[in-house]
Amino acid sequence: MLEISGLTWAVTIGLIVVLLAVDLILAALRPHRVGFAEATAWSVFYVAVAIGFGVWFASVYGGDFGAQYFAGYIVEKSLSVDNLFVFVIIMTTFAVPEEHQHKVLTFGIVLALLMRAVFIAVGATLLSLFSFMFVVFGLLLLFTAVQLFRHRNEDPDVENNVVVKTARRILPISDEYVGGKLFAKIDGRRVTTPLFVVLVAIGGVDLLFALDSIPAVFGVTEEAFIVFAANAFALLGLRALFFLVKGLLDRLVYLSAGLAVILAFIGVKLILHWAHVDINESIPEVKTPVSLGVIVGILVVVVVASLLKTRNDPAAKAHAGSLRGHRTPDTEGDR
Repeated sequence: MLEISGLTWAVTIGLIVVLLAVDLILAALRPHRVGFAEATAWSVFYVAVAIGFGVWFASVYGGDFGAQYFAGYIVEKSLSVDNLFVFVIIMTTFAVPEEHQHKVLTFGIVLALLMRAVFIAVGATLLSLFSFMFVVFGLLLLFTAVQLFRHRNEDPDVENNVVVKTARRILPISDEYVGGKLFAKIDGRRVTTPLFVVLVAIGGVDLLFALDSIPAVFGVTEEAFIVFAANAFALLGLRALFFLVKGLLDRLVYLSAGLAVILAFIGVKLILHWAHVDINESIPEVKTPVSLGVIVGILVVVVVASLLKTRNDPAAKAHAGSLRGHRTPDTEGDR
């Protein structure tokens, strides 16, 4: 059992808040188009911070807990790339100006962290009180994996999202972004700008991803602190990663299928862990180093296979994947 002092919690949360504050201040004071060099520098910085934290954590609390952190971080980082697909779809659907995309992404990250903090607290409490929750989480991940694999060639239908449709129906929305404001006064009338609707869409997406990612990371560690830290450091780099790889996302044609396999693997791992602890210790369970190797291996295969596919077939295009089927111009029903 990992024992984390209040001071360690406070310093970790403080570090995350400071990094978020820097992002918010930069977005507010200097809205601009983020270039490749800037995105690369920030991405390297955030990955270095995450690795540095992991090295410190492993040196203080032991290699096993360190391995759990890195496994959780890699799981969340890989799932966050799927977030990026959806963010690109939202930005494109609502034609968000490039100078305001930084602000939207930072808001999305803050909201995602808040939602995940709530889900982590609830998940950790449920797992400590009811061991069968490992089975519930495992089955949830297996269901998600099957749905994601079935609809891997689709994208989420943002415009038909119930939250977005409700916002459009009940709020007066302007046609212009009005300098990146959420609310504005036009012709004496108080209106909501499209940026507010974009943030609503981002919030809905964050909620759905929290429902999937929290059980996934609990599949590699039961420690609430590790779950929180892995989520936080993976999400902190999401804003920079968006600007760095948004031009390359279309080439990751097998990412949704790979994530489906990872979620299914973790779902089975959770169920085996429950069976090992509650039914019979002779039932094998998957150890953390094995999980780490399998997850990294799947991601390497996915990236290499995707790049080979798009090199041989330039017309091939990646999709974010959807948890439910819907009609699009390119698809009629489920694929």
